[in-house]
Amino acid sequence: MDSKNQHEFFMSRCLQLAQKGRGNVAPNPLVGAVIVHNGRIIGEGFHKKFGEAHAEVNAINSVNDKALLSQSTIYVTLEPCAHFGKTPPCADLIINNKIPKVVIGMRDPFAKVNGLGIKKLEQAGCIVEVGVLKDKCMELNREFIVFHTKKRPYIILKWAQTLDGFIDKNRTPDEPMQPNWITNEICRVLVHKWRSETKAIMVGTNTVKMDNPELNVRSWAGKSPLRIIIDKDLSLSNNLNVFDNRYKTLVLTKIKNETVDNTEFYKIGFGEKFIPDLLKILYMRNISSLFVEGGQALLNSFINEGYWDEVRIFTGNKYFYSGIEAPKIDGKVMVQEGLHDNVLTIQENIKQTVDL
Repeated sequence: MDSKNQHEFFMSRCLQLAQKGRGNVAPNPLVGAVIVHNGRIIGEGFHKKFGEAHAEVNAINSVNDKALLSQSTIYVTLEPCAHFGKTPPCADLIINNKIPKVVIGMRDPFAKVNGLGIKKLEQAGCIVEVGVLKDKCMELNREFIVFHTKKRPYIILKWAQTLDGFIDKNRTPDEPMQPNWITNEICRVLVHKWRSETKAIMVGTNTVKMDNPELNVRSWAGKSPLRIIIDKDLSLSNNLNVFDNRYKTLVLTKIKNETVDNTEFYKIGFGEKFIPDLLKILYMRNISSLFVEGGQALLNSFINEGYWDEVRIFTGNKYFYSGIEAPKIDGKVMVQEGLHDNVLTIQENIKQTVDL
């Protein structure tokens, strides 16, 4: 195996390991690391949970014979940190353990690290190689990259539509509060998985009124995201599921600032700067990803202003013939796959693509 193929082989293993932290490390990045001696992995680790040890620490700790470290190469998906945060700098740990070579997938866009970890390693005499499987490493941490380069959450739009392009039927106020299901059970479970991987989920007033959603994680293991509800005039009933105080909930309103148990009412302007102001607020609160589930008006407001990074569209196996039309969006198709009798299409907003 030549050097390039060997580097890519071990970096691929780092990427596999990093995925194990999904849903538990945000706003930190997903990171995997392996330590290789004479072509054999002698240690590996990944960042398991926000505030806990980084991937490099776990990889080094997993090595039985520490004497081998001075003759080894450490592979890591992201540039080792160079600053004191919740844990000491990983660059220092690598240097102190006399690991002579470091192979890195991508530079860290975080201002306190960006290039400084690489510089520190090189100044200590380490051989550093950067950019192995860079595109895959960036794909792994696209949310982290957007958060630190654009100073806002990574925005995922999601909806389900019928074969004839509707997201809901026309409903009257006297109809029961419940969703008009378009997708199958496989798709609904997948949505709960996605919720467990994001920091916040957002819907508009009409969605809450018509569907009475819980907006939590039920069909998957994981933590429920912050619920963000638009209730401009505080017209929603306190008996709705989103006001059950079981999970942190942020209600956006023009009326008041007040916190009651797990529910915070936040006064915000609803003019043309509503979305930029909201994203600024979420950034300041360390919300690194936002999952927007609808309805039509809310989704279109994000689309029309260009504030989206990814859209996930389910197309169900049914017709409504009339109703509320699905949003129109123009992105680069990244995924299109069948989920039994439904289809999932994932598009990327190429206008928001970041390069490092």
